[in-house]
Amino acid sequence: MTKKHRSHPASAATLLAAVALLSSHDAVYALKLWGRGGGDDASASDADSVPSVSDAASAPGDDGGAEYGVDVSFPIHHTSVAPASSNPLGDRQGWYENDFMKGCRERYPSQSSRNVCDSTEVDRVAMALRQPKSVQNYTDVGFKKIRAPEKVFQLLKDFWEANHEKQDPEAWPKGNTYTNHWTSPTYMVSVENRGLRGGGSKLKQEIWNTARDTIQEWTGQELTECSLYGIRVYKEGAVLATHVDRMPLVSSAIINVAQDVDEPWPIEVYGHDGKATNVTMEPGDMVLYESHSVLHGRPFPLKGRYFANVFVHFEPTGHSLRHNARVEAGDDVNEKYRRAVEKGQGGHEADHHGLPSYIKEGSQEAARWFREHPDHNGKMSRPKSFATGSTSTIAHTLAQKGDAKKLGKVLDGAKHLVHAEDENGWTPLQEGSRGGHKDVVELLLERGAELNHRTNAGIGGTALWWGIQEHGEDHPVVEFLQSVGALNIGPEL
Repeated sequence: MTKKHRSHPASAATLLAAVALLSSHDAVYALKLWGRGGGDDASASDADSVPSVSDAASAPGDDGGAEYGVDVSFPIHHTSVAPASSNPLGDRQGWYENDFMKGCRERYPSQSSRNVCDSTEVDRVAMALRQPKSVQNYTDVGFKKIRAPEKVFQLLKDFWEANHEKQDPEAWPKGNTYTNHWTSPTYMVSVENRGLRGGGSKLKQEIWNTARDTIQEWTGQELTECSLYGIRVYKEGAVLATHVDRMPLVSSAIINVAQDVDEPWPIEVYGHDGKATNVTMEPGDMVLYESHSVLHGRPFPLKGRYFANVFVHFEPTGHSLRHNARVEAGDDVNEKYRRAVEKGQGGHEADHHGLPSYIKEGSQEAARWFREHPDHNGKMSRPKSFATGSTSTIAHTLAQKGDAKKLGKVLDGAKHLVHAEDENGWTPLQEGSRGGHKDVVELLLERGAELNHRTNAGIGGTALWWGIQEHGEDHPVVEFLQSVGALNIGPEL
């Protein structure tokens, strides 16, 4: 059935209520109220066909008249955007295919039926559908813009002014589509680099401490440090695909350090309240957001020379600040959390059957987490044996043995087994690669195997990574996988 886009005029009351959610200095282009399809019960397996939640905002540079929702500015809940005939932003699908994706495919050509860039996009959309409904949120809307505490902004500003000419290019994985790095490379000025003036652990800890205090007050949750690496510098023409962050990146902040732009380059966020908002930032602005569930991106190319941000990410420990107030003063939260995780009691994990408190019990993400942590103690488990678990299929066994002839016959009668996963997330392709069987790997890819599938619920190794671990980079299996655009991604330990 063809889905039609419908435009709904936003009432004055709706707009006033939405604007009231933002602080007085928040810049908002527009809000409300139409999108692609309806209904929010989509499953990840239906990423190409399930209708999405209706949200809206307007484009930067627009006069406020064009309102839009998901899958209008950029593919979010589908792998395409609304057609030009019903898209208030014009031919965004043409731009997406002929500019964005074409550039990626030309940079990373592939001999397989599915280009690595397309595989990344399918995974991004699937996670955008699956993850937000599987997690616990801690605020009503999911994002908020404030001014960064003056002390930390001054530290960052001084660091930037002293070191902005010492930018290192970022190395993005092959086929990664989260930024259009093939035409607009991103750069990093690391706050951890003691070789830079003002850099090192002291600056990093100052940022950690200030951001933690601010986000804890906003969420009401005790937080532990997760990810902070430096100032990312986007260049002219840059695009950031709309996405949610992989857990345990949950409670986060963006601080704009510096910019030289011809027009605002807003971050497009989809809040818990069913509204999409384009939020602009000036140096010293700080956007707090629940990055595991709030869709966020910058789908319109940057017009200007550069835009420099710091990203700070935390993981909730499972304790509220009210609980923490009863804890003896002087406790090191991060050390306390590490000790609890080692005992299988991180945060309220003991009440959650070992599951982190920010993942809902019974959800898709919970099932993935338990597959990834079969001992429920928060530590990644290695495969139990070469067979990688009790749910191994005949396709796994034949791939391990290198029997391509029998495997082909099995797949003739059971095509779905090409995608079968055992309890540790291993597919026949990974077994064939680890076994060093080039003919098996070729057969599985011809039958539609996912080239860059990762074990352990999406955070383990790809087929290429396992092949390199077992056989080195000169093995025929490894060389073949590289020739068809496979990614070398190892486990996230």
